Amino acid sequence: MHSQADWAQLATQFQQNLGVGWMKALESFQHLGAIAAPGLAGSAPDAVDSVPALQFEPAKLVELQQGYLRDAALLWNQGMQAPAPVKDKRFSGAAWSRHPLALFSAAVYLLNTRTLMGLVEASNADPKTKARLLFAVEQWAAASAPSNFLALNPEAQQKAIDTQGESIARGMHNLLADMQQGHVSMTDERVFEVGRNMATSEGAVVFENALFQLIEYKPRTAKVFERPFLLIPPCINKYYILDLQPENSFVRHLVDQGHRVFLVSWRSADESLSQTTWDDYIEDGAIRAVDTVREITQAKDINALGFCVGGTILGTALAVLAARKQKPVHSATFLTAFLDFSHTGVMDVFIDEGMVKFREMQMGRGGLMAGRDLAQTFSFLRPNDLVWNYVVGNYLKGETPPPFDLLYWNSDSTNLPGPMYAWYLRNTYLENNLVKPNKVSVCGEKVDLRKIDIPSYIYGSREDHIVPIEGAYETVNYIGGKKRFVMGASGHIAGVINAPAAKKRSYWTNDKLPSTHAEWVQGAKDHAGSWWPDWYAWLKPHGGKQVAAPRAYGRGKFKVIEPAPGRYVKAKAQA
Repeated sequence: MHSQADWAQLATQFQQNLGVGWMKALESFQHLGAIAAPGLAGSAPDAVDSVPALQFEPAKLVELQQGYLRDAALLWNQGMQAPAPVKDKRFSGAAWSRHPLALFSAAVYLLNTRTLMGLVEASNADPKTKARLLFAVEQWAAASAPSNFLALNPEAQQKAIDTQGESIARGMHNLLADMQQGHVSMTDERVFEVGRNMATSEGAVVFENALFQLIEYKPRTAKVFERPFLLIPPCINKYYILDLQPENSFVRHLVDQGHRVFLVSWRSADESLSQTTWDDYIEDGAIRAVDTVREITQAKDINALGFCVGGTILGTALAVLAARKQKPVHSATFLTAFLDFSHTGVMDVFIDEGMVKFREMQMGRGGLMAGRDLAQTFSFLRPNDLVWNYVVGNYLKGETPPPFDLLYWNSDSTNLPGPMYAWYLRNTYLENNLVKPNKVSVCGEKVDLRKIDIPSYIYGSREDHIVPIEGAYETVNYIGGKKRFVMGASGHIAGVINAPAAKKRSYWTNDKLPSTHAEWVQGAKDHAGSWWPDWYAWLKPHGGKQVAAPRAYGRGKFKVIEPAPGRYVKAKAQA
């Protein structure tokens, strides 16, 4: 119970906030709008002074102000009696309901957050500035939630009392440990080890260069398809997202379907790769991998898959090979990948000319893009789920997060070469040059995606915040050959890594391919479960006839270098 004096003091503060808080919000928004204005990312701080102040539509502003005052008064009246529970999982615990002041602070916080979001919508900013404002408000709101502070979090306080302060001591220990390792722990990282209980599919490294190791996996069937299969994962993460554990391993399931599988294991860049370019990743990475698989298997052509950035790399490589009038890839699969970067979603918030020029000056001629910085950026795309949730659990409550293979992989970042990263930013996210025929040259060839004339399977995840479904779909409009598009439920990773045995989620198919994803959805059919069997059925005729499975890894000069998963994937990023 709280005394009348407590509520009287709170009432005074609340009334003062209503009196001046509204104007303070507008003043803060002017500054926030300046920071979020286009062209300033990576610019000098004093450039903010030259940005015009934000303007608001008067009618919307009056409506928003009236709504704020009305809801605030209602909230206060409810609070004086018994604050109603709020519909937000951060404040849904029983401890919040038992502490009216804490619940009241949560309700006020949510009201202020809604109002700031409304101010964004009421502004006359251009779409990109408005998106940046929304992102900035989201980051502020996530960071300033009452649940993030011990003094305002009754659950953390109760745990400290129940454990006689032990939870606070454990929280400090967790904080120091995370500061030492350089990232917030999302899982109990002591449980996992690459090669022991992660990335355990049996295989061997049969080739390596400065950029990647090529892993050949041991067949698990007496016969295999004659046309081998090459997986190209993203280079901004470790490859074992495709080989987490046996029950959800994309690699193992593909092997079990009778395919002879090879995989590119990208090396995390160090100083020896600080001059490496996008051209190098295409020529000495993807194309070299394709040629090596063909040489080992003696196959005329192969099937290939690119996941995320690996799909962008694969698509670029196929365009280069097409310009050379070569066709070593029989079919291609693109998983949550961009070729057209016109629908990049929240990622567009970070990209403008100033930011890209800054990166070009910083590392365009040499240097490294630290993997931990990229990982933090992606985490803050979902700040409540991937940042502050763990701050509260790890530090305020002194908890150890439960083991989760996917989150362990998420924390195992890789560095990128600066020149490669700078080229990628400008020619994809900023200028979208890959879809402009002959606009850019890669490996000495003009890129024209229309010359890619092979069967393609294109997959996108409906709730993907990294490669929005509209962006994944656009690939059908730029490459040639017969195409199939499939949409799965969930996000960038969970939608892809969805083994059939789990019987989770669903996917959608539509044999027609109109120009937009919105049109495609209108005629799409829903199917329960994983999309993998649909892909297996599509891939099977492209595998060719069945032949006896090889008894040994490699061939000729391509000897076994070491067992899978290899050295490259085990190396921790240092930058």
